[in-house]
Amino acid sequence: MMEEQYPEQLYDKICVARHPIFTADMQVWGYELLFRHQEDIQSAVFTDGDQATSQIITDGFSLAAPGLRKGSKALINFPRNILVGAAPYVLPPERCVVEILESVRPEPEVIQACHELKKRGYVLALDDYEGAPGLEPLCELVDIIKVDILHKSPKEVRTIVEGASRYKAALLAEKVETHDIFKVCKNLGFTYFQGFFFNRPEIIPGRKLSASQVTKLKLLKELGALDTNPDRLVEIIQTDLSISYRLLKYINSAFFGLQVEVTSIPRAVAMLGCQNMRQWLQVVILSDMNTTDKAQELVRISVQRARFLQLLSMRHPTPFDQDSMFLMGFFSLLDAILDQSMSTVLEEIPLDPALKKALVDPASADSKWIGLLDEIDRCNWARLNGKAAQMGLSMALISRLSAEATAWANEVLT
Repeated sequence: MMEEQYPEQLYDKICVARHPIFTADMQVWGYELLFRHQEDIQSAVFTDGDQATSQIITDGFSLAAPGLRKGSKALINFPRNILVGAAPYVLPPERCVVEILESVRPEPEVIQACHELKKRGYVLALDDYEGAPGLEPLCELVDIIKVDILHKSPKEVRTIVEGASRYKAALLAEKVETHDIFKVCKNLGFTYFQGFFFNRPEIIPGRKLSASQVTKLKLLKELGALDTNPDRLVEIIQTDLSISYRLLKYINSAFFGLQVEVTSIPRAVAMLGCQNMRQWLQVVILSDMNTTDKAQELVRISVQRARFLQLLSMRHPTPFDQDSMFLMGFFSLLDAILDQSMSTVLEEIPLDPALKKALVDPASADSKWIGLLDEIDRCNWARLNGKAAQMGLSMALISRLSAEATAWANEVLT
């Protein structure tokens, strides 16, 4: 495979994480983008309103934008100093939502800045609304009010919702951790939902995989065999017009920078090589297994996880080889993609018993690698820092490999 070319000036410095935001019918509405600087990975870089911080916002959005779904919004946190400056205006108002941090007070300068942002077409959101007095001027201006529902009872959330109902803003429930809490928030009148409820399987008794999903699982099983030969890969691809089209589009993209267009499937397979071709085909098949917004977000996360662990295994001791570490990340959310138990979906896929145990049993010694991925996804930088230290990993390496994995996922899923 040709050497990847990534924007090093971005990912050498910035780690960008994104959290999807869903509507009540589980359609993706937007993403919250969280930026961290490699030199201060444990905390947000937003300490003042200087030019350097504004540049981080610009570069961070540039790094994240290629992977955002068309038409979706991007929520970006703005503390006071940046909110009242010129920084928000470097971002496109049709894509970006200015999220006002809970620490911002409704001072005259802040209110004036919000009016100007609204005049220029920006959507405004208020973060971590608790219902306390003093924020009324901001609540009357913003378009979205976010409520952190973690560790709150339904009664407490209902009280906050009733207090916010006097404003015209839509309500966004954040830190929704389970499907049951999602349903409660939906019944309470929330419009948008953010949290990790979507990356857990919603197991419904009696639900079975469709015939198409069973067929694709069989293909994943076949691709899991290390001795898959190039002729068989060509055969699998050529029997599916959609996969053939995507392969030719991928191999002829700017990512590879070829001088001569490739129009032959066998030629494309030969150029990529068996290992890279198998991985690309696994990604495409997984993407086709469930086309809902929820599943497609999980596929993207799975691909990033897979590439991250593969890259990490090239630079740090891991319990499995590069291919197996790729599969660990790749299959780590398969239960949520198919809404089946992990043990059920892995029954027919040939994996190293120790690798399968890591995926099925959270108590397994090797499951710590999946725990590392979970902390990266959640952007819990303090806990991630502690886990990384225990595993002998530097935060700078995690930041860099996360960005590389994101860039690779953007290319193969285009």
